[in-house]
Amino acid sequence: MSSNATQYSKIVLAYSGGLDTSVILRWLIEKYDCEVVAFCADLGQGDELDTVRDRALATGASDVFVDDLREEFVRDYVFPVLRANAVYEAGYLLGTAIARPLIAKRQIEIARETGAPAVSHGATGKGNDQVRFELTYYALEPTIAVVAPWREWDLSARSTLIDYAEKHAIPVPVTREKPYSTDRNLLHISFEGGVLEDPWHEPHADMFLLTTAPEEAPGTPEYVEITYEAGNPVAVDGTRLTPAALLAHLNTLGGRHGIGRLDLVENRYVGMKSRGVYETPGGTILLAAHQAVESLTLDREVMHIRDELVPRYAEMVYYGYWFAPERTMLQAAIDESQHDVTGTARLKLYKGSVTIVGRKADRSLYDPEVATFEADSTYDQADAHGFIRLSSLRLRMRALVAKRAGKRP
Repeated sequence: MSSNATQYSKIVLAYSGGLDTSVILRWLIEKYDCEVVAFCADLGQGDELDTVRDRALATGASDVFVDDLREEFVRDYVFPVLRANAVYEAGYLLGTAIARPLIAKRQIEIARETGAPAVSHGATGKGNDQVRFELTYYALEPTIAVVAPWREWDLSARSTLIDYAEKHAIPVPVTREKPYSTDRNLLHISFEGGVLEDPWHEPHADMFLLTTAPEEAPGTPEYVEITYEAGNPVAVDGTRLTPAALLAHLNTLGGRHGIGRLDLVENRYVGMKSRGVYETPGGTILLAAHQAVESLTLDREVMHIRDELVPRYAEMVYYGYWFAPERTMLQAAIDESQHDVTGTARLKLYKGSVTIVGRKADRSLYDPEVATFEADSTYDQADAHGFIRLSSLRLRMRALVAKRAGKRP
């Protein structure tokens, strides 16, 4: 359905209170002469949400939903990704990508509740988020109408959006001096745009919000123990926490020690390269801890097959296919592998680094009596001769054939 040819009585907007969606809220009202319901998902943005309701109403929203989705976000979206050890390209822990399907799902629910025939988002026509939002919309509500202002209007740059906001007295948390596009939730905060568009330009030190600069972090290491049950973290230093509380606590610990900064030029789904800077302190700690517990409890072949699938899984999440059958299928396989991933990892946090210094598990596949370099009665080293002879059979046959032909193998 073309939004250019149709008028809507009501549109539900995924609203963050930032520059883009603040301008979009007013633009939708003027363009379509309709009610705009603003929906903001609380995924752990902190004090960013303190004034979001008032700002949305002041900008013209007919109604505002600010829903606390923190526990659902971490439990049903972040933890499944971490069970997969999913990392996109050179280290991106999918902080923005994994939030979009949850936001879009709740947006569709609100559209149903309020009788809105259309939804809208603030994603640009150059980015990944437009795909992530709209794939989710259509997967859950195939006849929904989608209004994507960045693909329609003539406000072609963030500088013109700032002009529009100033002209209409729209309060926005962006200035011409710091025109970063940011996305924050319990898993991470991302920064794009402004001086970051030059991949040679080092980020300004005052840009970072979650992490201390590693060189300024404490000079004494801090140790932390994280307990897992069936692939999910459930406790820190022996204290059981809800998923959201656990991740928030590790964000504080990791941030204090400068952990989780990433400066990445990545490949967007639409085909271009993009530079992003990320802070993911708690997620970085959890990735290391999960891998440590898996190292004791996961069968070798299961681990290797899962690891072969992880790049594809990470692509699915990054591209926006969370509600696609192929992601669901892979998730089922990954979760099947996690039944025995129960144990505790001990980590040292120090000046930007996370080091595994211990791991233990009741159902550990590691047996010191087998692995020892000392004498043991379990493993007969003489058996290795036959194992190697059989393993080398195809290599020896190939070499013999080459030798008969007067060639080197």
